[in-house]
Amino acid sequence: MAQIHHFEYGALTPTVSYILSVLGSLLGLTSAVRLRSAKTRSERMWWLTLSAVAIGATAIWSMHFVAMLGFDVEGTPIRYDIGLTVASALIALVSVGIGLAIALLGRTASKARILVGGVLAGLGVAAMHYCGMAAMQLRGEIHYAGTEVAASIAIAVIAATVALYLAITVTKPVAIFVSALVMGIAVNGMHFTGMLAMSVTGEANTFGSVEGATAAGLLVPVGAAVVFAIIGMGYALVSAPTEEDREAIAYLAQRMEDRLANPQPPQQQSQVPFGGVPAGRQQQPQQPPGRAGRTTLGDSSWTYRDRS
Repeated sequence: MAQIHHFEYGALTPTVSYILSVLGSLLGLTSAVRLRSAKTRSERMWWLTLSAVAIGATAIWSMHFVAMLGFDVEGTPIRYDIGLTVASALIALVSVGIGLAIALLGRTASKARILVGGVLAGLGVAAMHYCGMAAMQLRGEIHYAGTEVAASIAIAVIAATVALYLAITVTKPVAIFVSALVMGIAVNGMHFTGMLAMSVTGEANTFGSVEGATAAGLLVPVGAAVVFAIIGMGYALVSAPTEEDREAIAYLAQRMEDRLANPQPPQQQSQVPFGGVPAGRQQQPQQPPGRAGRTTLGDSSWTYRDRS
């Protein structure tokens, strides 16, 4: 039995993977809040896509990929099949998107929709994990312990169900942040439980190359994609109008419409006789001495002695 190391770089990889899962969950839950307040079908589809990308691709798949960078088996190099690696990312994205659509786009039976969506999304997340594990190429035979596999699938289903429930219920920024912290723990728990189910039987022949891409070779394109995705989702959330913005715009539009519908009559200028007072204007009461003709400097009768 080959020796397996899950934390080859110490606490670096689990820390970065947890940060990614929390950040993706934070963006996904915020997008879900915008989805619930969307008015048109195109807006709902837009926020559903962003939420699926944030949770499925960033919080789950990128966390899985970063955590795999710390995985090592003694006596063999590890390579990755690019096709299966891409397939695992698509599985996570699509399954989370389907779960979110079932839970968020319906109008009735919310509890049943959350349960159905959570089961489908959780099974998809588990499939993503083991598809990503199948992408590993090494010298040896991989085995899985049934108990840990079942536990990881159960954690995935429970975590997905809780995530969908939070996507429907949370609205406050503090609640969203706390929910993202909890989701990060659940996602990482599912991943490392599945990793504990794995064992490797080494081969006697330790010569020859292992086909596939290295983790370092995949790190640059995957890292660039994750960074651009996070920046793009953050910009979309910041630039999109909130419910308060819509109410303010509607209020201003109503004011403009009322003003156009009821224009104010123009004021008529009165004839002013030469040297007289305009008609209709009341005679202003005479101000007491020292108060007439007041300017920013005081009265028109201001003298040098008034400075004191």
